[in-house]
Amino acid sequence: MTSDTPVHTGATPSAENTSKAAVKSAFSAYYVDMLDIYLPILILAPAIGYFVSPNLGPAGTAIASATIFVGTLLGRPVGAAVFGGLADTWGRKRVAVLTMGASGATTIVMGLILGHQQWGAMAVVIFVALRFLNGIFIGGQYTASNPLAMELAPKRKRGLYSAAINCGFPAAYITVAFTAMGLLAVLPSDGLDSPYVQWGWRLPFLAVGLLEILVTIYYAASVEESEVWKEQQSKGREGPKPSPLRALASGETRKTFLQVFILMSGLWLALQSVAAILPGVLTESVDLTPNGVTLVLVVAYVVLIGANLGAGTASQKHGRRSTLMTLGLLVATVGTTLYFVLIREGSDLTLPVLLALVAVIVCIVDSPFALSIAYINERFQVGERASGYGLSYSLSVVLPSFYAYYQLGLSAFMPFEYTVLALLVVGGALICLGAALGPETKDVDFGATVPEPRQPRHQGPAVTEITETVDATRGT
Repeated sequence: MTSDTPVHTGATPSAENTSKAAVKSAFSAYYVDMLDIYLPILILAPAIGYFVSPNLGPAGTAIASATIFVGTLLGRPVGAAVFGGLADTWGRKRVAVLTMGASGATTIVMGLILGHQQWGAMAVVIFVALRFLNGIFIGGQYTASNPLAMELAPKRKRGLYSAAINCGFPAAYITVAFTAMGLLAVLPSDGLDSPYVQWGWRLPFLAVGLLEILVTIYYAASVEESEVWKEQQSKGREGPKPSPLRALASGETRKTFLQVFILMSGLWLALQSVAAILPGVLTESVDLTPNGVTLVLVVAYVVLIGANLGAGTASQKHGRRSTLMTLGLLVATVGTTLYFVLIREGSDLTLPVLLALVAVIVCIVDSPFALSIAYINERFQVGERASGYGLSYSLSVVLPSFYAYYQLGLSAFMPFEYTVLALLVVGGALICLGAALGPETKDVDFGATVPEPRQPRHQGPAVTEITETVDATRGT
């Protein structure tokens, strides 16, 4: 009989409550992680003059703003490398608690530091350094908490739980967008000495930092360590244990890492078309005001929450591999076509049609990400799972982050506004390719070896049951 729960996790109320607590905590951590991403974009942007000298001019200010945003992204792979190895050897929960608390503390410090008027050019340098340090802790945070959530989750719910955790992304955007609009509506932001520029922007930073500290306390009190990880540690091995990072660079694990890296590169490249490029399209091609752009995206992200849960449920029924390939194909075809319509006809559309069109584009392009937490963790064995998840998730964002340069190069062959369509096609193709190169994973026991890509075509019920029993025995 197929087990519905991971190895050593019975279908008892306490085990179910433990898995739910882990998923809730992982969602909260990811939600706060995404809040940190959007704080400099939506909250700090109107107050950037607090940190940047007016003598820099528009170009210098733009570079400083971009550096503040990129600081956290650059820190994440470092955090994944450092804390992923610790999570595989020292424990998922310990690393998650440590990095969550440290991330919250650095966010609070960011909300307290002084600006250019007091510290001169060092103000922005210190702020960028704090963003980089914060990125290191965030990289360690999801590298530990998401594998733990998946190892505690019942097998029959891993796809749904993965999608639920990923809903932290749209939920965070909605929260920060409404927070920014509310603060700017009541606090003047015109001029360096205005209330918003001097202290209003600090409030969300302090609130997010405090929230993360509270999540850390809840996590430490309610989440158990992974039984799969503890079992693997208790077995022990003769001689020194290989480094999880070294394991990722050798043998079959290296092939797994490269396959997941291809898949995630496609997911990130497609995501950039929505998260980074779509706001500009709505402003320039559709001619919306900044508040109009925010409201349209808020509606789209509300719908995305349902689409994420639907994608996770579909992957649990039809399999991760086939669902990812189907969604990748939709990104490259339907998503690209609808994006073309938006660019070409968006300014002539009625508001209801525009809202529906943007919502469908966002759902098609972003929903494959809902499967990433479950799929990546299912592809790696317990001894290097946190390292494999953290690094493949974090490193794969680097190349897609240069999307603007790709657009600039493509503009030599097509109008610049349509270059995003090429990125969508490539992103969808990489999603399909990455999924096709890997095996189906939804029935993998987390203590067992991941199956090979090609399975026997004709297995009767008896053979299937024997195979699953052997896999479970190998995991224990």
